[in-house]
Amino acid sequence: MFRVTATAVAIWCVLASTAWAQAPELRWGADAEGGAPFVEADPDNPERLRGFDVEIAELLAQALGRTPMFVQAAFTALDQSVKRGDFDLAINGLEDSPAKRAELAVSVPYYQFREVLTVRAADAGRFRSLADLRGRKVATLGATLAWEILTAAQGVEPVSYDDDVHPYEDLLNCRVDAVLLDNVLAERSMRRQPGLVTQPEAAAVGYYVVLMAPGETALRDQVNAELRAAMRDGRLEKIFRTWQVWNDDQPAMYARVLAGADSLLEAPGGGVPARPSTWELTARYLPALFRAALITLVLSCASMLLAVSLGAAIAVGRVYGRGWVRALLTTYVEVTRGTPVLLQLFVLYYGLAAVIRLPPFVAALLGLGLNYAAYESEIYRASLEAVPKGQLEAARTLGFTSWQTLRLIRGPQAFRYALAPMTNDFVALLKDSSLVSVLTVVELTKQTQIFAANLGTWALPGALCAAMYLALSWPLARLAAKLERRWAAPTA
Repeated sequence: MFRVTATAVAIWCVLASTAWAQAPELRWGADAEGGAPFVEADPDNPERLRGFDVEIAELLAQALGRTPMFVQAAFTALDQSVKRGDFDLAINGLEDSPAKRAELAVSVPYYQFREVLTVRAADAGRFRSLADLRGRKVATLGATLAWEILTAAQGVEPVSYDDDVHPYEDLLNCRVDAVLLDNVLAERSMRRQPGLVTQPEAAAVGYYVVLMAPGETALRDQVNAELRAAMRDGRLEKIFRTWQVWNDDQPAMYARVLAGADSLLEAPGGGVPARPSTWELTARYLPALFRAALITLVLSCASMLLAVSLGAAIAVGRVYGRGWVRALLTTYVEVTRGTPVLLQLFVLYYGLAAVIRLPPFVAALLGLGLNYAAYESEIYRASLEAVPKGQLEAARTLGFTSWQTLRLIRGPQAFRYALAPMTNDFVALLKDSSLVSVLTVVELTKQTQIFAANLGTWALPGALCAAMYLALSWPLARLAAKLERRWAAPTA
């Protein structure tokens, strides 16, 4: 009898372990770049993740009998990624909103946060609220509740960032006057960077939720049941206390959720706020899109002017300069072409901050202009060398100086050869200008990203953005084609 029991237990253990090994995965998405206390790579073992959202994902996976599997995704794309099925859950300090609830399956809130204002310690007495910051720059993350608050505030200049680290660094460096973000992020910045003060008064209250695809209502109900169970037995509180983010706001929120509330969003007159229609939101964002398109156009034209001027000078130096001049200019071209433009932008704006604090637009203009100057120089150098040698010899025979030959004979012909690739480069620069959003310049793509996040879909915003880029680049392409045809026509 004992042998039978032991054998049965052994078989049960094998079957149980096999079943656990074969348990389906619960794929959850987040952006590990956001850092602690949400999701970050463990400093002791970079292959592992840690953070309170990591522990919540593991808690939900265990309750569902599934194995947690992390999927990396950009923070601003998490809602769209879960909607298209890239993973089952999105958990990353994601804010509840009417737009998300209209497009996705959204869990009950699991954490209440406050939008708080952080200022330099020296300014703590005069910048106590947004009303004190009229005419001042206030930083935050784009496409968030804080961004909506700032864009609605009178007289405040919102500055959008792609991460939650650089806003506080720029605050210390006096590039902005305040930062409006979640109290979780503000408290982390206070510990990491001395010299900052967070004001106690909250500008607004929001909630973190778990996002799922719109058809995953059964999964949402399971997640809600487990989150409520974890609220009752103290497991959520234990997680938040471990990460030092538990506060007095949570018990009251838990009481409302446990009483049956699925959403704590409230309209001014009570009830859940209605989501504006697609066309209402589009009409609201169109002026901002047009302003962003103008910024893109001005930035691109100014950068291209710098690139053309500097590129021509580099090309002439490489063709006519002495050996050491050619070597120096060749090094510049190869280093610039061999490193990413995004890295160059970061170095100009953040890396040189201790030496010179360039304004965002100036840093963007210099970054794009200096980068494209390297490419333009190669076009002009090749065009100069494409001019027939016989014409250059004839010019020398006629007594032309090198400068006269370049200005009257070689340069004009080289420009004609270079026109088509120059046009292509301008169109490429127009699109690469989207990278300058990392320097807080809200150009067309960044504004479209904010629009899409609030609308809950990329279909209409993406189409509008593409149409605007086409409208910006098409006239130049037509003009270049017309000039090419004119110059290619035989002369009498």
